[in-house]
Amino acid sequence: MSIYRLSLLRELQQAAGMDYVAIMPGSNLVYFTGIHAHLSERPILALFPADRTQPVLFVPEFEFGKFKTGPVPIDWRVYAYPDGQDLGELFGHAARDLELDGKSMGVDPAQMRLLEWSLLTREAPHLRMAPAADLVSQLRMVKDSEEVARMRRAVSVPERVLREAAPLIQPGMTELDVAGLIMKVSLSQNLKEVASYPLVQTGLSAAFPHAFAGGRSVQKGDLVVIDFGAVVDSYASDITRTIAVGEPSDEMKRIYEVVKRANEAGRAAVKPGAVCEDVDRAARDVIEQAGFGKYFTHRTGHGLGLDGHEPPYIVKGNKTVLQPGMTFTVEPGIYIEGKGGVRIEDDVLVTKDGCESLTSFPRELTVV
Repeated sequence: MSIYRLSLLRELQQAAGMDYVAIMPGSNLVYFTGIHAHLSERPILALFPADRTQPVLFVPEFEFGKFKTGPVPIDWRVYAYPDGQDLGELFGHAARDLELDGKSMGVDPAQMRLLEWSLLTREAPHLRMAPAADLVSQLRMVKDSEEVARMRRAVSVPERVLREAAPLIQPGMTELDVAGLIMKVSLSQNLKEVASYPLVQTGLSAAFPHAFAGGRSVQKGDLVVIDFGAVVDSYASDITRTIAVGEPSDEMKRIYEVVKRANEAGRAAVKPGAVCEDVDRAARDVIEQAGFGKYFTHRTGHGLGLDGHEPPYIVKGNKTVLQPGMTFTVEPGIYIEGKGGVRIEDDVLVTKDGCESLTSFPRELTVV
């Protein structure tokens, strides 16, 4: 599959006039090669040419083995270096070999570091940088069947954990206790795929949508917002549910119902041919019509895949057309300082007929 993806990348970069596309360690490298590598003081950089010459790899000698024996064999032109080698000399030699001076190189501006760019341009001062993030995202936004299967498995992890953990939340537990409970349940089920420490906000602190778990204790009648996900076979899930610990106030019940209807409206707007901002508008209209518009303070969703946040972004002004195979979140919320907050987040797949929710955890208010 990666060889096929590289052929598609080559077509796009030829159309864009990019001689090379530079890929740093991270999700793009995984997408095209299946190789996991991390950023460090030792540069790792892959250059994919628009013509049919060999891809180029800069890599520490001791890490080359995983590229050579990776999931997809790639006939690399390798510049491997031992610790202590002059990297300026190595990159300069490569720049001359590849005749990079005056060429165009596509980069993701959110990933390319000054370190690697400086090394490349030391001997190629007229190397031109071109933005390639949109070019790569064209490929990554539409998932194939294997990617979707991995995401289904990733969704199943937090749902299993939440089903076991939610009934155990009690008044007097702190947000940190709840977060620890979620991690403990994950470990008890031998689930090693939980991606990140969960966001947990209780009662009044739930008015701050991305606050980390702290020392506030759960009070009877509190709504508890729990946001977490997993990574399985490199693909991510992201789910939020708001749980009531005892019966909440009528006002918070009403707010919950508004958010639930907004979530339903957002998912109902997902279909091929719609644009991202249509989904945002559908969810936002429900909240605005209920009088809570100023308390919905973030976009309605974000893409999911190899990254927990990636295109497409479900936000006003985004005219990206939805296509079958796109995966993203629908997560409207209402956050009122001094009262609390509610968020309901689902992971959805655009199908040829409309929308499939990959998440199945109940959206009715759970009272424990």
